[in-house]
Amino acid sequence: MTELVIKGGVFMIPIILCSVMALGITIERLINLTLQKVHPPEFVTKIKRLLTQGNVGEAIAICTNTAAPIAPVIEAGILKRHQDRQHIKEAIEQAGKQQATILHKYIGILATIASVSPLLGLLGTVAGMIKVFQVISVKGVGNPGVLAGGISEALITTAAGLVVAIPALVVHNYFYKRANQFVLQMENTSLELLDILTENFPVKTDSQGNQPLSANTGA
Repeated sequence: MTELVIKGGVFMIPIILCSVMALGITIERLINLTLQKVHPPEFVTKIKRLLTQGNVGEAIAICTNTAAPIAPVIEAGILKRHQDRQHIKEAIEQAGKQQATILHKYIGILATIASVSPLLGLLGTVAGMIKVFQVISVKGVGNPGVLAGGISEALITTAAGLVVAIPALVVHNYFYKRANQFVLQMENTSLELLDILTENFPVKTDSQGNQPLSANTGA
């Protein structure tokens, strides 16, 4: 393996760096892009129960101390509970967009690696072929073995680039789909939360029956 890397030349260095980055991102996403990390069922169930019981303070405290991406989305809705449905929905959607970005973190880098690695390999091959033709121009084609060896060395970078790119593309598609599934799950939970909030917490109005411009958003 070391011999192949050396034969591949300088372009093997960025290809190897791409492989290390792809592996690191894969491990990180496998650890953090799970149901328990993103949308823990017991957390969602507990928050729904607390809100139904009117225990807002404890619900907000749990959301604040929970690292799952669904927690800030729910908390944003709770803090707007005394406003109308549209304001609550907007707050939830805004928080949801921020958390969706977090769920897709690093996934775009995998797509970049999948695109760049073959190009780096091709560039290495072109550079290697240029060297082969330089040898031909000096020594001629009298030694086919030398030429074959030079061409095989030139093709090493292309093979290495493809070896890195193909798994990176597969992993990217998997994590992208998984992240979108979690985003959809968070949207469904948000709609359920919206119904609970509008049913259990009436909109605050002034003495004339109008909703204040600045509704109370505290606990």
